[in-house]
Amino acid sequence: QWLAPLCVSHGLERHTLAPASADASFRRYLRISGVSDSAPSMIVMDAPPPLEDVRPFLDVGRRFHEAGLRAPRVHAADEALGFLLLEDMGSRLYLDALLEADAPQAQRLMRDALAALAQWQRKGRTDGLPEFDEALLKREMALFPDWCVAREFNITWTEAQRQSWDGVTAALVRSALAQPQVAVHRDWMPRNLMVCEPNPGILDHQDAVRGPVTYDIASLLRDAFISWEEDVEIDWAARWWEQARRDGLLAGHPMADDFGEAWRSIEWMGLQRHLKVLGIFCRLKHRDAKPHYLDDLP
Repeated sequence: QWLAPLCVSHGLERHTLAPASADASFRRYLRISGVSDSAPSMIVMDAPPPLEDVRPFLDVGRRFHEAGLRAPRVHAADEALGFLLLEDMGSRLYLDALLEADAPQAQRLMRDALAALAQWQRKGRTDGLPEFDEALLKREMALFPDWCVAREFNITWTEAQRQSWDGVTAALVRSALAQPQVAVHRDWMPRNLMVCEPNPGILDHQDAVRGPVTYDIASLLRDAFISWEEDVEIDWAARWWEQARRDGLLAGHPMADDFGEAWRSIEWMGLQRHLKVLGIFCRLKHRDAKPHYLDDLP
C-alpha cells in the first residue's frame, strides 16, 4: 500500500519487487525495477518498528551527503512504518570486488576507500551523534564472554581468567578514549562499501557515533571477511596516518608524530572490534538463527 503511489510517481514496476539483500539486523532490502531505462531501479528498505528505527539512518545519510560522499539518496520515507525508498547503487560489493581483484585493482579500490574515509573524518559533523564512551566500548566487548565463550563454547571462566579479561578490556578502553574523537561510521568494512561512481558507495551507516579516530581504519584493514598481509596493511595504514596528520586530526596525541603509536592504536582498536564481532557472530547463530556467520569465526 505504501509503495503503490510511489511506483506511479517514480516510474517503478511493482511486480518486479524482489529480495536484494539481508544484513545482520532485522532490516531487509528489496529491489524494484523501473518501467524504462530512464526510470532506474530503486531499493526498498523494510525496517520493522520497534525492532529498528530508520531515523538515525536518515540523519547520518544527510551527514555523508553534506561531507560530499556517496550514501544512497532517499526518495521517500515513512519513519512510523519503517519504510524507505532509496537510490539503487548496484550490486557490486567491495568485498566481492576485492576477493576477485589482482593487486593493482585492490590498491585502487582501497585507496578510494581510504580517501573517502579521510573525507568523512575531516568533514563529517559529530554534533548530536551518540558518544562512543566507556559504557558502549565495554558493552560491545561483553558480547564476547556472553555469546562466544559461554554460549557457543560452553566455557565458564575462573576468577583469575575473569580478572585477566577485565584488565584487557580496561586497557582497550583507555586506548580508545585517549584518541582524538571524530565522526565514526562504525562498520567501515568492504561488505558495507559499494563499487560505483563516485567510489565508494557507503551503506549501513545508521550506527554512526562520535568516537576514536582509528576505529574506521581498523574496521577497513582488520575485516572479518577478508585478510591482508601485514606489509600491505601497514602501507594502507601509513597512507591514512599521513592524511590524518595533514588534516590535523591527530593533534595532541602521541600518534601525531609517531606512526608506531598509530599502528599500535589501530591494532588495539582492531582487537576491541574483533572481540565484539566474535560475540555478534555467535549471537547471530543462537539468537537470530543465522549460523552461517560462524564460518568466519576463525
